[in-house]
Amino acid sequence: MSLKDNSVNIENGKRGYHHGDLRSALVQAGLELLKTRTADEVSLREIARMVGVSATAVYRHFPDKAALLGALCDEGAAELGRLQFAAMQDAGGGRAGFDAVGRAYVRFALANPTLFRMMMSTRTPFDMLNLPPDRDNAAMQLLRDSIAHLAPEGASEEVRRVAALRSWSIVHGLAMLMLDKQVPAEETLIERVIDSQSVGIAT
Repeated sequence: MSLKDNSVNIENGKRGYHHGDLRSALVQAGLELLKTRTADEVSLREIARMVGVSATAVYRHFPDKAALLGALCDEGAAELGRLQFAAMQDAGGGRAGFDAVGRAYVRFALANPTLFRMMMSTRTPFDMLNLPPDRDNAAMQLLRDSIAHLAPEGASEEVRRVAALRSWSIVHGLAMLMLDKQVPAEETLIERVIDSQSVGIAT
């Protein structure tokens, strides 16, 4: 399996957009730029040129660059959640599905390095493990739900929280080590390292 298989699927904004979809087209163009640029190199004016509109039109949806970057992070988080949910289903749920969710996280990071780093570094700090119910983060909710399902009967909320943090730390740490070229970005390594049974996750 190629590590690119889970990359965000983005269509070039130059293909056009339907009336009312300009914001979506701008976000997709921004994600396209992140394939070859850093967050600092992304500009609203270049995105406007890619989509074929004036810079004024962009500012109607994104008053500044920070607003655009926030929207790109939101789309990245949503895509990560979709990929992880699909991985869980494909693996048939349970512990195998739990491990598949972690592997999907690492593969997403490797396929979308700039977007992934931006998602982790440019958002307003908050405790991901204690998001309020109305905060939309499908990936984190899936982690918490999986831990609740796999944890021993009667496990306290604190035990589940620590198990979730341990699980996230493993997959995030592996992703960052691979992105920083401290360890090889190899599929076989992802499979071997992300094994909840071997490290006592949610038991």
